This record gives sequence, C-alpha cells and structure tokens, in this order.
Amino acid sequence: MRRLSLGLAALVLMGVGACGGDEPAPPEEATEAAEASDAVVEAPATAAGDEASDAAASEIDLSDTEAVLAAPGAPAFAVLYPGGTIQEPEAEAGDPAGPSGAVTYLTTASPDEVMAFHRARAEAEGLASVMAMNQGESRAYGAHSTENGANLSVFATPGEDGGASVQLVWSAGG
Repeated sequence: MRRLSLGLAALVLMGVGACGGDEPAPPEEATEAAEASDAVVEAPATAAGDEASDAAASEIDLSDTEAVLAAPGAPAFAVLYPGGTIQEPEAEAGDPAGPSGAVTYLTTASPDEVMAFHRARAEAEGLASVMAMNQGESRAYGAHSTENGANLSVFATPGEDGGASVQLVWSAGG
C-alpha cells in the first residue's frame, strides 16, 4: 500500500509540476476526462460532489485549529490534521522548485474530513485546488500555486480501526 501511495504522490506531483504557470483546464475538459476514467475526478467548483466539498471546506474554522507542521521548516499549508500522529519519519528531498517532503500520519477523522481540512488550509495559504479524486472510500486532493510553484498532494484511505491513514506530500516552491 505504501508503494502505491508513493507512486500516486509522485504522479500527482509530476502532473501538478507539469502545469507550470498555466491555469487549470476549463471545467468542460475536466468533466470529459472524468467521464472517460473509472475514477471519479472532480474539477474545481464544477463537479456535483464538489459543492459538498466546498461547503465542508468553508465550514472549517482554521482559527480554532492549532497548526502542527508536518516537518520542521515545512510550509504553512503542510500541516497535520488536528490530533494526527506521524507514522513514518518525514522524507525530505531536494527539488528545483524548492524544499519538499512527505509524511504519513494517522487520524481518527474520516477521509472526507481530512480532505476538507487540507483543502481549507491550502486555499487559506493561497494555493488553488487543482485536483480531487474519490476512489471507493479513498480520497486524493491536490493544490498548486502559480505564483511560486508550491504544491500539495494529500491521499487519505480508511484506517483499519476507523479514522484515516493520510499521506501528505508537499513542495514549498521557489
């Protein structure tokens, strides 16, 4: 499962990085691509399930939430869900676009709650939502900054005893 998550993280980072400074695809193109695949991919602010995600993300009061950085020196958008516990040591890597890292953590929150939190946090820090995917009960989310190339990818799967196992991958940009 870890290899699958790391593979998905790398794929999302490459896809987001390939976007460069371009804007996300128009909603019509994103909807057509979603219909062509087996996974449910939601284009920002256009997919049917996205209205619920928007509402959930906007209902999160980040001022009441103590932000715990995923790793020392991580950007403000790379935080753990409140109460999350890191399961593996943070993996830091060099990146031409700036410092980056990855961390896996567990939380008692559902994958949907995790996604709403990370989406609200990313948008509050100036990143634009560029990808959301639902596959069964697993969730994925990606955000990108066209200003400095910063990006965030979040993957959440249901935990064995409830809650969620979350992989957070980020690049601070440059």
